[in-house]
Amino acid sequence: MSIRYKYIKSFCGCLLILVGFSALSQSKKKFTTKYDRDDLALVPQAPDYNNLKFWVAHPEKKDMADEVPGKGEITEYQESADVDVFFIYPTIYSKKQDKDHPWFADVYDEKLNKEIATSTIKYQASVFNGSAKVYSPLYRQAHIGIYYIDNLPLKVEALEFAYADVKQAFEYYLENWNNGRPIIIASHSQGTNHAVKLLREFFESKPLMNKLVAAYIIGMPLDKGTFSYIPVCDEPSETGCWLTWNTYAKGYYPPDHEFWYGDALNVNPLTWKTDSSYASWGKNKGGILKNFKKIRPGISDAQNYDGMLWINKPKFFGNFLLNWKRYHMVDYNLFYLNIRENVEDRVETYLEENK
Repeated sequence: MSIRYKYIKSFCGCLLILVGFSALSQSKKKFTTKYDRDDLALVPQAPDYNNLKFWVAHPEKKDMADEVPGKGEITEYQESADVDVFFIYPTIYSKKQDKDHPWFADVYDEKLNKEIATSTIKYQASVFNGSAKVYSPLYRQAHIGIYYIDNLPLKVEALEFAYADVKQAFEYYLENWNNGRPIIIASHSQGTNHAVKLLREFFESKPLMNKLVAAYIIGMPLDKGTFSYIPVCDEPSETGCWLTWNTYAKGYYPPDHEFWYGDALNVNPLTWKTDSSYASWGKNKGGILKNFKKIRPGISDAQNYDGMLWINKPKFFGNFLLNWKRYHMVDYNLFYLNIRENVEDRVETYLEENK
């Protein structure tokens, strides 16, 4: 092992290895596969949401959503929380396609489930445990490759299949655990694809809209017209609204920027505004890297620009080795404490307004 590799692994690795979950790749490499649309018929066994085994996070069991960073200054309050969060995790099924079910993840795959728990649930879903009980179902997510193939029908059908599990899980949650409690919908990446459909189907122009605290649907380009009746959050304590952002290096424009981000909306997680005002490092109350327990104040700045959330290179020891242009994998991590406090603000406002 070279000295340079050891150095990268030791220092730059705090970002490169901090989460195992897959996002849309920064590489331009084309995805190739021997499987096609006909193989969508090959599916793994369905989850049984009556069994807590198929909830990667649930307030009635010990899981990674119970974790908190820091040295005791932060506490999780799920047991006494008056609000629920339904969290839909991003794409983790990103490695070699399984020949028995190439396009869909197996919810009985313990290795994959552990990867989900120790990455996205620990580093993303846990941000909500200071104000809400965390529910996150395992679902037969679509393989990362569906985002790169040119076969539109395959993309659509694969995501529809994955969403069907999410929908079933949400219906089970409503029937068995919600009991009329306020709800936060939260997601990242592929999870946001499903969250948008869930919000349209269950909340827009529906009685459940009155129970929506807010929707944190991060990591996919969404424009102001995404919803007809759910407004965009443009104030830090606004409720019944939705917000998103997509993090990129300042000055970088991704391929096909105008197509994907020309009309995209971002809510700056350091100001909770949609305007283009710059938020300096000092406004960042703390992000987390590979060492989950270490909170890093001032790790990042942020500014909404041309449909993206632009940041300068995050501040940490060894950051000169980091050459990322896309910070998709750390959309939550870089702003962890700000998100956590904002969730608390919105929950307090909602409960006060709906006594």
